[in-house]
Amino acid sequence: MTDRQVEILYAIIEEYAEMAAPVGSVTLAKLFDVSSATIRSEMAKLEEMGYIMQPHTSAGRVPTDAGYRMYVNSLQDEIDIEVEEIDGKPYVDRPTRALEVRIQSQTRADRAIRSAVDSLVDLTGNLGLATIGDQLYIAGLGNLFAQPEFLEQEKVQAVAKLLDNIEPWLREVMPNQAINVYIGAENPIGKASNVSLIISRFRSPYSDKSYIGILGPTRQSYQRVMSLVRRAGFVLEEIL
Repeated sequence: MTDRQVEILYAIIEEYAEMAAPVGSVTLAKLFDVSSATIRSEMAKLEEMGYIMQPHTSAGRVPTDAGYRMYVNSLQDEIDIEVEEIDGKPYVDRPTRALEVRIQSQTRADRAIRSAVDSLVDLTGNLGLATIGDQLYIAGLGNLFAQPEFLEQEKVQAVAKLLDNIEPWLREVMPNQAINVYIGAENPIGKASNVSLIISRFRSPYSDKSYIGILGPTRQSYQRVMSLVRRAGFVLEEIL
């Protein structure tokens, strides 16, 4: 892929995450200050490579799982738990600070974990989940099923199947990275559910392999959500 093709792919992913509508050549032409014909040519090549697709008869394009995977891989090294500094002073954005304060205000481990999940639900608009001992805590089902991707009954059923089996799957697979992202068909259960599972492992009084994360449509603001999930896991491990 050329640098411009990569930039166009990432722009499609970010525009689609924000607008929830296929991204057309006119929008991208304005962003890149080139002709619509040039953008259409590049989009055709991206489609041939399997990174974007044309849904139905729409003139716009949406990312495929492969496109999302390439994008997420590019973010993995950028997502850092360390607080960045500006002019030599620690800087934490408002959503991250709200997450930290809400978790740190709890004195019991189970309440801290629940608060972390509830914060992720509020801040990302996704379903949040965490393991608390042998139990799975879930919040935000309404958020998930309110997304336009889940208007079809078949997709709702696929998500339900994934949720029904996610706890034994986590015990079996034991994701071991600070941040783990499973996109669409990469999910071993509910492959057709069109969701992404973003989870972080942390140590807690219940287990050395506790998990917290979100489940949402593949159409995500991945950088923001991955940062928040990783930070939640880090803060929980730090205080527990």
